[in-house]
Amino acid sequence: MYNEKELCDKIISLYPDIGACGIDIDVNYDQDQKTWLVHLKKDAHSLKHFLEQQDADKCMEGIQCVALGLDITQLRKNIENEQF
Repeated sequence: MYNEKELCDKIISLYPDIGACGIDIDVNYDQDQKTWLVHLKKDAHSLKHFLEQQDADKCMEGIQCVALGLDITQLRKNIENEQF
């Protein structure tokens, strides 16, 4: 299995603009829930996404990170709407 840093690096490689737009990302594994918690934040905006193990596996294999991608898109929209 992979660790938090490896999953975080993979997410950033799939969504390179996360770092470019200044969104902080933190990844932790919840042993009790057997799920990954991906926490994104920028300024006053914050978003937590629970990434199920099977979805994290697909993401690590480069197959897909659809649900996480949708949450990242939503966070971007929230940030953009506040800036205008």
